[in-house]
Amino acid sequence: MWKGGIIIHKYYLDQQVLGKNKMGESAYHFTYRSSEEAKTYNRQLSKGFQLLNGEWKFHYSRFPEVLTEAFYTSDYDDSKWNTIRVPSNWQLEGYGKPHYTNVQYPFPIDPPHIPSENPTGIYRRAFYMNDLDDQTFLRFEGVDGAFNVWLNGQYVGYSTGSRTAAQFDLSEVIKEGQNTIVVKVTKWSAQTYLEDQDMWWLSGIFRDVYIKTAGKKAIEDYTVTTAFDNQYNNATLCVELSLTEESVGSSLTFTLSDDLHSLFSEEIKVTARTVTFSKVIEKPEQWSAEAPHLYDLLIQLSDDSGPVSIVPQKVGFREIRLHNGLIEVNGKPVLFKGVNRHEFHPDLGRYVPYSTMIEDIKLMKSHNINAVRTSHYPSDPRFYDLCDQYGLYVIDETDIETHGFVFVNDWDRLSDSDDWTEAYVDRIRRMIERDKNHPSVVIWSLGNESGYGKNHVKMAEWARKKDDTRLLHYEGETRYLLERSNFEPKQSNKSADMFSTMYTDVETLEKLGKQTGLDQPHILCEFAHAMGNGPGGFKEYLELFYKYPRLQGGFVWEWIDQGIRAINEDGEEFFAYGGDFGEDPHDGNFVIDGLIFPDREPSPALTEYKKAIEPIKVEAIDLNAGKIKVTNRYDFIPLDHVYGLWELTAGEKVIQNGFFKTDGINPQESEEFELKIETIDTNEPVDLTIQFVQRYATEWSDIGHEVAWSQFRISEGDKTKGVLTASLESEPLAVKTESELITIENSKFSVTFNQFEGLLKEYSYNGNRLITSGPKQNFWRALTDNDRISHDEFKSSNTEKHWKQFAVDKMQERIESFSVDQVNETEMSITVSSTLAPPIVEWGFRSETTYTIFENGRIDITVSSKKYGKGSQTLPKIGLQMMISKELADTKWAGKGPGESYPDIILAARDGVWERATDEMTTPYIMPQESGNRSDVDWAAFYNSRGEGLLIAGEVFNFSVSQYTTRDLDKAMHRTELVAGDQYELTIDHQVNGIGSSSCGPGVLEQYQLKNEDYAYTVSIMPYIHH
Repeated sequence: MWKGGIIIHKYYLDQQVLGKNKMGESAYHFTYRSSEEAKTYNRQLSKGFQLLNGEWKFHYSRFPEVLTEAFYTSDYDDSKWNTIRVPSNWQLEGYGKPHYTNVQYPFPIDPPHIPSENPTGIYRRAFYMNDLDDQTFLRFEGVDGAFNVWLNGQYVGYSTGSRTAAQFDLSEVIKEGQNTIVVKVTKWSAQTYLEDQDMWWLSGIFRDVYIKTAGKKAIEDYTVTTAFDNQYNNATLCVELSLTEESVGSSLTFTLSDDLHSLFSEEIKVTARTVTFSKVIEKPEQWSAEAPHLYDLLIQLSDDSGPVSIVPQKVGFREIRLHNGLIEVNGKPVLFKGVNRHEFHPDLGRYVPYSTMIEDIKLMKSHNINAVRTSHYPSDPRFYDLCDQYGLYVIDETDIETHGFVFVNDWDRLSDSDDWTEAYVDRIRRMIERDKNHPSVVIWSLGNESGYGKNHVKMAEWARKKDDTRLLHYEGETRYLLERSNFEPKQSNKSADMFSTMYTDVETLEKLGKQTGLDQPHILCEFAHAMGNGPGGFKEYLELFYKYPRLQGGFVWEWIDQGIRAINEDGEEFFAYGGDFGEDPHDGNFVIDGLIFPDREPSPALTEYKKAIEPIKVEAIDLNAGKIKVTNRYDFIPLDHVYGLWELTAGEKVIQNGFFKTDGINPQESEEFELKIETIDTNEPVDLTIQFVQRYATEWSDIGHEVAWSQFRISEGDKTKGVLTASLESEPLAVKTESELITIENSKFSVTFNQFEGLLKEYSYNGNRLITSGPKQNFWRALTDNDRISHDEFKSSNTEKHWKQFAVDKMQERIESFSVDQVNETEMSITVSSTLAPPIVEWGFRSETTYTIFENGRIDITVSSKKYGKGSQTLPKIGLQMMISKELADTKWAGKGPGESYPDIILAARDGVWERATDEMTTPYIMPQESGNRSDVDWAAFYNSRGEGLLIAGEVFNFSVSQYTTRDLDKAMHRTELVAGDQYELTIDHQVNGIGSSSCGPGVLEQYQLKNEDYAYTVSIMPYIHH
C-alpha cells in the first residue's frame, strides 16, 4: 500500500490506469455474526458496518490543482470549508451547474485528453471505529468521476468507472477511535469517454459509502448457480467459494430454507482456499418474474470456537438458456414487457434512495411490466435485491457508451483500440462479479451505442468464460450485421446471443419477425420513445410480439422524465432540462422522455403501456349470449390469483353485474365462459366491461388491484338519451341587427354573429355567457415533441416542418357570403360561404357552414369543405375552436375516458360517462404541448356551480378544453411560462392526427394519419342543466 504525500501522478489522464490499490470485485454481500442477524439481511447488523453517508466537509474548484497544501492530512484545518450531503451530485448542491447532452460530448473529442478546466471536489469527514477486526474495508458504491482516497493522511488508492463499486483495504491504516477520510474527485477523466450516456453530466459521491470488516477467517467471494434436469423438476444448487488462507482447516455449513420449509443443512471441511459445494434439490419452487420464489441460503464458516462468518444469500431456482432460437426461462420462452431505467431523482440527481427504488418497482409491477434494462450502466446493488424479491427480469448493462464518436464518423474507435481493451473488460468484469448471484439478472449487456469492435469480442469472451449461465446482449453488433445485410441477416451474432434493435418501425420489425434460419431471437432494447405526449402505436408492436415467436418483446425508452426540480427568478418551481442552466452544447428537453414524470407521477403513456401488455386477453364469442373466451398470457402462472368481474352499463347506470372464477386457466391456455346476462331493456348504448382483479394483496398491490380489463359495446341505442338539456317553452325567435352584428334571441337565450367575419361571437343562456368567442374552423394543435422532432434513421419525417411548409398554422378565412333565412318563427338558418387558406402558398378549402338555430337554444352547425390545391399531406386536426366562460368549471362527457386519448393512443381509454374539473382536463407535460384530447365522444357538457352550462352533441367527435390557448402552449418552453386565461379554449374536432413516436422512432402510422382531404360534419350546441 502506498503511504505518505500527495500523489502527483495525474492518473485520470491515462485511460489504462483504471485504479490503484483497489481490491478485486466480489459478489455483493455482508458478513454477520449469527444466523438470526443474517436472516434479516439488514446490513446495519453486519460485521463492522458503518455507513459514512451524511454531512462531509467539501471544497470545490474549477481545476484539480487549485488546492496545493496537504488537504489530505488528519490535522488539516477545514473549518472554513462548506458542507455537502453524501450521497449527492455536487451540481445539485450549489457547486457548478448540471449539463445535459444526449449524444455529443461536452468537450473536444481527442481521447484520452480532457479539458484542463476539470471541476474538482474534495470531501473530508471524521468517523470513529471501535473494536477493530483483522480486516477493514472501505467501499464506494458509486462515484461519478475519477477519485483518490486518503485515510489518516495515508494514501489509500484510486478508482475510475463511475457506476461500479470500488473497494479498498484499510487494514494497515485504520485505527481505533477517530479516523479522517479524504476523497478527491475530478469530474473529467480519460474514462469519461466511455460514459456518454444520454443523461445529465453530474459529479461526486452519489451512492453509499461505508466501512465493513472481517476476521482473518472469512468468505471473500462466492458464486451461486442453479441448474435443472431435463424435465425441470429437480435442480442442482452449486456454490463456489473463495476463502482467506487462514480459513483452511475450518468448516462450512450450508443451510437452505424458505418461510415454510428447511430443505437441508450440510457441513463440509475446508481443505483449500477454493471450495465447491453442490446439492440436488427435489422439486424446488421455481423463480420467475411472475412467481419470484426465493430461498434463504446461509453459508456459515466455523472453527473450533464456533461461527466466525455467516453470509446470507437469496436464491432463486431458475435457468436461462437459448433453445430453438428463443430465450427460455426454466424451459419456457418469455416475452419481455420491459422498460429502460436510468437512475434519477428530481432533487437528488443520480442518487436514488432505497425507498424510491421500491416505489419504482411497485409502479412497474402494478403496470404489468416484467423486465428492466439498467440503461446504460449497473444500478445501485440494492435495486437487484428488489428485482429478485418483487419479480423483474433484468438486463444488466455495462457502464460503456461512446455515442459521441458518431459526430466524427468514427463510432468504433475506442471499441476497436488495444489501448482501451482493459478498460472495456474491466467494466464488465466488475459488473458481473458484483451481480452474479441475482436470479433476476438473466442477461448481461456489453454496453450501449459504442459501435462494435474487438473490445466487445474480448468482453464477451471473458463474460462467457466467467458465467455460462446467462445470455449476452449488445445492440451494436446487431446494428453492424443489419446495416451490412440490408436488414436481411444471414448469420447470427457472435458476441451477443440475440438480435437487438432500437426504435424499429413496425413494417421492418414484421420482416425481422418472419425471418427463418436464424438461431437467435430478436428483442427491441429500446422502443416507443416516451417523450411528451406519446408514444403512439403500442398496439401494433404488441401484435407483432404475439404473432412472431422470435420477437421476444422490448423495453420502452424510458422510465422517468429526467427533469431537475428548479426555481425560476420569480420563485416558481419547475422541472429543468437541457439548456436551463446555461450549458452549451445541450440537447434541450430530449431528457424529458419517460413513462413517469420527474416526481414519479404516472403519465398517460404508462397507463397505455399497462393496457397494451396486460397478461389476460378477452375475446367475444357471442356477446348477446354472454359468451367470451379468456386467454392467459402469463408464461408461468395460472389465473388463480385473479377473478373476473363484469358489469353492463347504460350511460351512467350499472344495469347488471357479476363475477366469475378463473382458477385453472394455465399459462398460454384459454377457457370459454358464459356470463349470466339477462334481457336488456334500455334505449341507451350498453357496454360490457370485464375486469380481472387481484384476489389477495401482494407486496406491490392491494386486494382488488386491476390487472387487466376488456370492454365491448353490446348495443348502440340513443347516445344522448338521459342527457338533460335545458327545457324552454315555445317562444318565437327575434332578430336584431346592429351594424355588422346580428343577434337572434328570445327571453331565455341569445346568439350573436358578426356577418363581416362570418363567425358566431357570443352565445348566452339564462343570462350566462357560455360561448364568448367562436366557434371558428381550426386545423392547428400545439405541437407535441413527436411533431417537432424527427430522425431519418427511424424513417420519420419532421411533421412540424411539413405542416409549416404549407402554413397550416397560419390559415385565414375569407368570407364569400353571409345569409340569414328565417325558416319559421321558431327556426332560423345562417349560411356562411368562405375560403380557408394560408398565406404564401396556394391551397385551401372552399367551405360552407350552416347554423340552424332553434327556439330552445339548440344550434346545429354543419360544415362542408372541398379542398383545392396541393397542400400538406396531413393535418393536425379538423374542427371548431371557441372560447367558453371560465365559470364552466366542470366537464362531463360520454365517450372515451377518463384520461386523454388519440387515434394511436386509445387502448387504455374506456367507454363511459366521465366527470372532471375543467382545469384538470389537460396533462401537465414538462414541455407544454397538445394534450387532453378525448376520443369517440357522443356528447360533452361544461357547467357552472349552479349546474347551468353548455352541451355539445352530434356525430362522434373529439374534444379538448384548456385554460391555456393553443398559441400560448406553442410558445411556452416550461409550464411556469403559461398564464391561465379568463376563458377556456374549447376545441370540438371532427378528426385529429395520431401522435406517433418520431421524436426518436417512427412517425404516425398510415392508418392514424389525418389526411388533407374534403370533409363534412355536424355538431350541435345547446343549453345544459346538470343534476
